[in-house]
Amino acid sequence: MDHNVPPTGEESISENNLNIENNMESLLKQEGMDIDFPAPGEIRSGVIASVTPGQILVSVGTKSEGVITGRELEAIPVEELENLTVGREILVYVINPEDQSGNIVLSYTRAREESSWTEADGYKDSGELFHGTVAGYNKGGLIVHIGELKGFVPSSQFSYARRSTSSGDSPDQRYSKMVGETIDVRVIEVDRERRRLILSERAASGETRESIKDRVLDELQVGDVCTGRVTSIADFGVFVNINGADGLVHLSEVSWDRIQKPDDIVKSGQEVKVKVISIDRDKKRIGLSMRRLQDDPFAKKIESIQVGQLLEGTITRLTKFGAFARLEDDIEGLIHISEISENRIEHPKEVLKEGEVVTVRVIKIDPENHRIGLSIRRVDSSAYVDLDWQSLVTDLDASVTDETGAAEAAAETATPEIPIKEKAAKPKSKAKSAKKSAEPETQVDMETPAPEAEVEPAAVEVAAEPAATEMDAEPAPAEVKTEPAATEVKMESTEVPPELEAPNDMTEKPEQETE
Repeated sequence: MDHNVPPTGEESISENNLNIENNMESLLKQEGMDIDFPAPGEIRSGVIASVTPGQILVSVGTKSEGVITGRELEAIPVEELENLTVGREILVYVINPEDQSGNIVLSYTRAREESSWTEADGYKDSGELFHGTVAGYNKGGLIVHIGELKGFVPSSQFSYARRSTSSGDSPDQRYSKMVGETIDVRVIEVDRERRRLILSERAASGETRESIKDRVLDELQVGDVCTGRVTSIADFGVFVNINGADGLVHLSEVSWDRIQKPDDIVKSGQEVKVKVISIDRDKKRIGLSMRRLQDDPFAKKIESIQVGQLLEGTITRLTKFGAFARLEDDIEGLIHISEISENRIEHPKEVLKEGEVVTVRVIKIDPENHRIGLSIRRVDSSAYVDLDWQSLVTDLDASVTDETGAAEAAAETATPEIPIKEKAAKPKSKAKSAKKSAEPETQVDMETPAPEAEVEPAAVEVAAEPAATEMDAEPAPAEVKTEPAATEVKMESTEVPPELEAPNDMTEKPEQETE
């Protein structure tokens, strides 16, 4: 290769500039004028030369002073700006070593911030405790200031004592009372680019995740009801932090209803109440439940169902071990393959199909596990004859009671076609006419001893029927009931045997003739 390639134009220019800079530095050194030129991002100590409403001039050891102006001046808090007086030494951050006007652009707030980052790095490297004060909070934890920086203490990094006192449905309820309290923390993360400063009170107290979990496991008992916070959600359940230890709410324990995803019910960060249902101290696992703190709807749904009862069900699923049938109130029961047919079958699909409606007998109810055992082959079993008969009698009694109640209700609500008041005046005339027509007949019966007149049944019926008809059809006046003729007619029609037997007795007639 040819190593004697002449340099290009750009390379020659850069080399010339470098030579000029080196020559300037060497000349300044020779003249005893070694000037320390500032670099961008550098933090320097300077002395305030002048303060005006529009700018602050700071001498930083160069030929010209640096200037704090514009947004950098506005960013200084008012209470601090009042303390920036001429002659005071301050730290400044070099934004631009030389602007278009030849000035060094400085920043007071960035210098304080950078020094705070340096301080935070020192705490992190040394592991030293920082004694601070709770300045504020957000939905995830507390805010603690380190210099000009806002450090964040997540709720997961609280000490055990602080976690036990933080309760409530909102950040205000949980953390507002902690503002102003002193707190000891350790710096566990410093990220200038992302501007993250994470602090831990738990690390400062010497507690570890394992030690916290061990203490929580020692204190918890099965059946305890605790308040925790959802830390993460998986397809198989929800993890809830209880006083620093995570427990699992399995998908089946989130709700009594069937759900596909836990996040349909809860959200990450949500505060929930849980019941401890299992503790494995060897594996350090805590089993939790949310649904067991709610009313079980299954208990209400099976109140009307008893073992041995006949029901109708719709086949919903067919499996190798049996068929599921949906009963009333969306309750599902299992028909085991051995309970489907008297004959041996390999799969329920040989006898049943989805959507088919069948009659089943309840053979088992397990309220705790929400299971109902059903049978098709026992529908006609003689072992349940007495129960079926009692069920039939109960159903018949219920149907008769319903029909009787319906008839009574219809009778109470029925209205008469003709009001009684409109006919109230008419019975008197009818009764009087009936009375007049009846009186001659009764007088004939009384005066004429002829047996034919007394024995004539038509006369008796005619005299009795009008009075009875008027009495039944409409409320008869008191006068009709007290009339002697009407009374005698009734007596003759009902108490007739002594008087009527003699005329009708054919054996007595010859004796009367002989006499």
